[in-house]
Amino acid sequence: MEKSQSSSKSAMKVTSMDRLIKIRKDFIKQRLNLLQSEEHNFETVNVINGVTYINNSASTDVDSTWLAMDRIENNIIWIVGGVDRGNDYTMLKDLVNDKVLHIVCLGTYITKIFKAFSQSSQHVIINASSADEAVHHASLLAKEGDTVLLSPACASYDLFENVEDRGQQFKRAVNDLVNGELHLRYPAKQ
Repeated sequence: MEKSQSSSKSAMKVTSMDRLIKIRKDFIKQRLNLLQSEEHNFETVNVINGVTYINNSASTDVDSTWLAMDRIENNIIWIVGGVDRGNDYTMLKDLVNDKVLHIVCLGTYITKIFKAFSQSSQHVIINASSADEAVHHASLLAKEGDTVLLSPACASYDLFENVEDRGQQFKRAVNDLVNGELHLRYPAKQ
């Protein structure tokens, strides 16, 4: 009888945890939908040579980055990084392993990100010290049908004034990619 009660309690705990996770995801999705019309929230900046560039600079936590990745159907080149405020990246590992081809670490506090995702041999991880450099690297890694996603999961205060500045610099870099100016700043090495 005691064993039956114990397994019943365990099943109830699992069911309760599943419900809490679903409620949390539903709440986050609702919040994301409210923010969707705002700049820097899953904003499609441009499609260049079949590669979609998305500005999700307002993503300053792991939850919002998870939601952004979950919405994308194709392969992702992920631009991530900034000031980590105690993030636990384990929540992203399955999505990153399933969807992310390459990671561009943007910022000065990237050691934790590198450690979290470098165990997978499938990812190329590159460091960048500016939005221009991040977009340049991402554009070289991306192929037609891929998505370049700026979804930092971190605060912006290491390289940028704020979330808006980070998003604006990303958008400028994408526009400079269109007109060829970005590759002039980062010429191919002979």
